[in-house]
Amino acid sequence: MPTTLTAREVWDELTAGNERFAVDQMDSPRRDSKRREEILGGQDPVAAVIACSDSRVPVELLFDAGLGDIFVIRTAGGCVDAAVSASVEYAVDALGVPLVVFLSHERCGAVGAAISAVDTAEIPHGLTRVFVEKIAPSVMEARSRGCQDADAVEAEHARIMAQHLADRVPAIAARGAGVVAARYRLADGRVETVYEAID
Repeated sequence: MPTTLTAREVWDELTAGNERFAVDQMDSPRRDSKRREEILGGQDPVAAVIACSDSRVPVELLFDAGLGDIFVIRTAGGCVDAAVSASVEYAVDALGVPLVVFLSHERCGAVGAAISAVDTAEIPHGLTRVFVEKIAPSVMEARSRGCQDADAVEAEHARIMAQHLADRVPAIAARGAGVVAARYRLADGRVETVYEAID
């Protein structure tokens, strides 16, 4: 993808790639030895995407993007901590990406665990507790807005976290980067836009 694209143009390119993916007409661009050679000297991605670690959500594939096109940050449930925020700052400030995307997904186990913890008032033991504690505030805010089923909570989680990143990562505003929240539907392979802040 060209590196001179605006945030809107990048999002349009990504959603077009997702449509190709959803209908099994992928271009599979820039995934060959020539592209590997091109990016040996450094990276120049067009977007930063914060996504879940779930193996069913292969970010570059579902946007039909190539090597070096997307700066991907993955944690269970898309949990945002200091390291994730710093990674976003690096993508925007040092790499110059014009767009930051928070991508949730259908049937997210981490979000499901957080919903269960909120509903039962039982916090899980072990390290699962770490991501449940990070996601539970999104669940509670989603519930306060009337979101009851998991699909609605996943979408609201994406919106909340996208706005959280915009508020907490100064480089986003300083560089005028766009922010999008989206949710990937496993069933049909499509990414639905939940929230946009793109000039």
